[in-house]
Amino acid sequence: MKILLIGGTKFLGRHLVVAAQERRHDVTIFHRGHHSSAGLEGIEEICGDRNEDLSQLQGRQWDAVIDTCGYLPQTVKASAEALRNAAGQYVFISSVSAYTDFKLADYNETTPLATLTPAQAATVAAIDPKADITAAGLGELYGALKARCEHEAQQVFDARTLVIRPGLLVGPLDPTDRFTYWVSRVARGGEVLAPGSPNRFVQFMDARDLAQWIVELLERNAAGVFNAACPPFSLTFAQLLEAIKAVSQSDAYFTWADDAFLKQQGVKEWSEMPLYLAQSSQETSGFMAANIDKALAANLTFRPLADTIRDTLAWHATQPGPLQAGLEYAREKKLLDTWHRTSKGAGITPAADTR
Repeated sequence: MKILLIGGTKFLGRHLVVAAQERRHDVTIFHRGHHSSAGLEGIEEICGDRNEDLSQLQGRQWDAVIDTCGYLPQTVKASAEALRNAAGQYVFISSVSAYTDFKLADYNETTPLATLTPAQAATVAAIDPKADITAAGLGELYGALKARCEHEAQQVFDARTLVIRPGLLVGPLDPTDRFTYWVSRVARGGEVLAPGSPNRFVQFMDARDLAQWIVELLERNAAGVFNAACPPFSLTFAQLLEAIKAVSQSDAYFTWADDAFLKQQGVKEWSEMPLYLAQSSQETSGFMAANIDKALAANLTFRPLADTIRDTLAWHATQPGPLQAGLEYAREKKLLDTWHRTSKGAGITPAADTR
């Protein structure tokens, strides 16, 4: 097949290039040049900004286009219309954040999606397509924007549209460091501050597994909508940290601080404490429990967790600079000291301390 990637120089995009080439497909990437394509061998590279000029894609033919970086509906609409007769399929990488309700676990592809109010839609329509979503104050609309982008792609490509809604993607090349923080921190050893309940389930997916599966779906000319993550209710936070400890052979032990303490100390969910959402918050209690039955029926598979941990640890060792997520060492130490002092001193039963 001939595959066009919009994006392709970061994280999932790079893994898609590798997965496609491993199966002997021809790959073209269309990107702005903001991130180096070094290391991507044997590809055709077109530099351009989808927000300004799509003319370089005219007069070409691809079996499929994979849109890895669509955030604004008007941008996705323009891309889809420009490629309507140039590509057989349009693959849009969306997100489970596109759903409207995370109060209940096991939500599936038929669960209602988030929507924009008329005022929000007008604001989005007027935004500069080159603007940063967060800087433009649109970060809280991320899910609704993804849902609207899906709609725009489907309006143009109809039954030729494949929508993938991943949960948290992890592994080598991850620029968010949400999973990498835990791999790095546990490998360093010592007492580790762990959030909430050790028995709370987490859900994520190695981006390399997702990339391989997407390419296989294209080979089968698949269409429709699929959630993509590891099976829900299959991995607890404690099991994840113990797995990292085993792979890294560290001396880490875990002190589990409860939701109330973390909230009192102003610990930020998902950023300072990656993969953590307070169980006491009903609004997000089901977020990391997406139903993936449809994807499993379409042959979604997963590598062993130990492989993801090992490869992430090896990749992280090559990366300069601070992590983009997680607690700084001094902040963690202060929180641990406070937890031990206040929980025991006040007669509160501490959360599990696993050694």
